Amino acid sequence: MNKDYLTSQFSLEGKVALVTGASYGIGFAIAKSLAAVGATIVFNDIKQELVDKGIAAYKEEGISAHGYVCDVTDEEAVNAMVAQIEKEVGVIDILFNNAGIIKRIPMCDMSAADFRQVIDVDLNAPFIVAKAVIPSMIKKGHGKIVNICSMMSELGRETVSAYAAAKGGLKMLTKNIASEYGEFNIQCNGIGPGYIATPQTAPLREVQADGSRHPFDQFIIAKTPAGRWGEAEDLAGPAVFLSSDASNFVNGHILYVDGGILAYIGKQPQ
Repeated sequence: MNKDYLTSQFSLEGKVALVTGASYGIGFAIAKSLAAVGATIVFNDIKQELVDKGIAAYKEEGISAHGYVCDVTDEEAVNAMVAQIEKEVGVIDILFNNAGIIKRIPMCDMSAADFRQVIDVDLNAPFIVAKAVIPSMIKKGHGKIVNICSMMSELGRETVSAYAAAKGGLKMLTKNIASEYGEFNIQCNGIGPGYIATPQTAPLREVQADGSRHPFDQFIIAKTPAGRWGEAEDLAGPAVFLSSDASNFVNGHILYVDGGILAYIGKQPQ
């Protein structure tokens, strides 16, 4: 095995990658990493304004991305988007089911409507989008599906009953897609990010007036063997690996990129 062979295993030249909800945040970081090794990037968001902002952000990075307005919970809209992508860009080789929401509401205060909305976006949508791309992957003879799971695919926590239920379900949907379509050379895996430093989590990491860490920041650092929050770039290597030929015999696996949180029971009180 030589260097050129290994390099080629991680190349995504000539591949079309759809990353849902990738105008910003973790999806944007993942799409950038795929583009860096040759993939053509396609993404969607729910509003034209977000798609336009996403295209501008990709352009700043030197990436010519293709953006589409689509609600991933709408099966007809998803089918139409996938058909349009196949016509305008090419058959989707790589799907990242990244779009998601969270509602932090105590379970007994949460309406059934709110619960259903989280399940719809975080679990039903990945089913809908995967179902839309799999037939063409079968015809092409290969495909990669990566679902953005969560530590809540394994753990519970206060106020996230709907999110944990959805992400637990997404873990099992990942395993089932692998089971059902592995024979067609389709690999379906998941990435479970830990606590990632993004603009959305910045208020939780601000130094307090007395110079101390934010209480939630203290909690995360104490629970993470790495002793820090993750960076979006920490997801780049795992994303490229699970999208590339290097992972052709990896199927139904959830790769937790969490700095060791799930392996750690925590420090003994002093």
